[in-house]
Amino acid sequence: MALRFSQTAIKGATLVGSDVFRDPRGSFFRSYDEEAFAARGLPTHWPEHNVSVNPVCGTLRGVHYQRAPHGEAKLVRCVAGEIYCVVVDVRRSSPTAGKAEAIRLSAGDGRALHVPEGCASGFQTLVDATVVLYLMSAIYVPEAATGVRYNDPALGIAWPLPVTTISDKDRTLPTLAELRAAEVS
Repeated sequence: MALRFSQTAIKGATLVGSDVFRDPRGSFFRSYDEEAFAARGLPTHWPEHNVSVNPVCGTLRGVHYQRAPHGEAKLVRCVAGEIYCVVVDVRRSSPTAGKAEAIRLSAGDGRALHVPEGCASGFQTLVDATVVLYLMSAIYVPEAATGVRYNDPALGIAWPLPVTTISDKDRTLPTLAELRAAEVS
């Protein structure tokens, strides 16, 4: 029961898939394999696990990351419902800097998205009662937390639904250009 790893369009972002076995009891799939992650140079230490419960379809969370030296990789999995998960490369030296990519994840599809350190991520719920599990390679540090505005025209993210719920913090995050200008000053 091996995991499958597929590179996405964002450097270092990896889609992790697994075969889903179904029978009259339900379904089963492997969600993590430390040796397989290590063999690909992906994080294997996840000191923080978070669960996001989202009752309303169209809820948007993100697009977040932590600044160095508190950078974090994430492993994002939808465990109930379906999400439109977005990764934004905010690393200045990356060949995919300033690019965004979206991947749909749903409960039971046997897939997770590895978001590398230095990339921001967020998601929109596509159905009611969506639950997202994400593992973090570093502990949350509020002073290092930041992000990129979900509707930054330079990123061109085509969220599939109207936004029904979003926090004031997420609504007012800087654009990528504003973020870059603040880093220089």
